[in-house]
Amino acid sequence: MSNRMEILAESRQAHSQLATLKHQESVGVQAGTETVTIEPRYGNEMTYLTNKCAQLDMILEAMDASED
Repeated sequence: MSNRMEILAESRQAHSQLATLKHQESVGVQAGTETVTIEPRYGNEMTYLTNKCAQLDMILEAMDASED
């Protein structure tokens, strides 16, 4: 069961880091009538964390399914 808790903690941390990067990426973007091009500053990190979150979520879902 401790392995599940470790994976859950890692998943929460990854989701939190991803949310922080998304927020930082969006800071400074203002609504207007002109077209705005957003150059990602954290693209690689966000891609890595998105993939990591997806993998950890799949592992947790598989663990839940195996307990049923």
